Amino acid sequence: MASWLPETLFEIVGQGPAPSKDYYQLLVTRSQVIFRWWKISLRSEYRSSKPGEIKETHEDFLENSHLQVQIALIFGARILDYVFNLCEGKFDFLERLSDGLLLSIISYLDLEDVARLSQTSRRFAKLCTSDMLWEQIVQSSCDTITSDMRALAQDIGWRQMFFTNKFQLQRQLRKRKQIQDSRREKQLL
Repeated sequence: MASWLPETLFEIVGQGPAPSKDYYQLLVTRSQVIFRWWKISLRSEYRSSKPGEIKETHEDFLENSHLQVQIALIFGARILDYVFNLCEGKFDFLERLSDGLLLSIISYLDLEDVARLSQTSRRFAKLCTSDMLWEQIVQSSCDTITSDMRALAQDIGWRQMFFTNKFQLQRQLRKRKQIQDSRREKQLL
């Protein structure tokens, strides 16, 4: 299954903790952990310093506590845990699926499960509140979607449209139609 993985498993860039202006890159490939840094400083002792790089095999990285501490300080403990999992061969295949495929899967969940899933990570929070998902949910729960409904959804969002009760939705559609009619009348005059 690991052969299905891309060569680059994970990549992140960041800036060192304040007051540092140094930049860092962490790259995890199928076989290596690569840590790069660029010193950004006005101090004379760092002006001539060149970018640096450390390359470790996964096994060597798991034993290199100095590098692990640096990664935790710059990128945080969660990133360090994630890199540990990658180096130990524990891949999160769900995280590797495309947004479109995940949206298709999520659209089959009950609304309570969508709400729970949105609390698991930033990525799932973004997906679970996206208009693309809620458009699919509205389409699956409605018999027909008129062009007026589609236009209203573009204005207020598909999620808002789903949770708006039928009476309020009809009132908003009527109001929208009145505004459009008055604009047409002004254009004709």
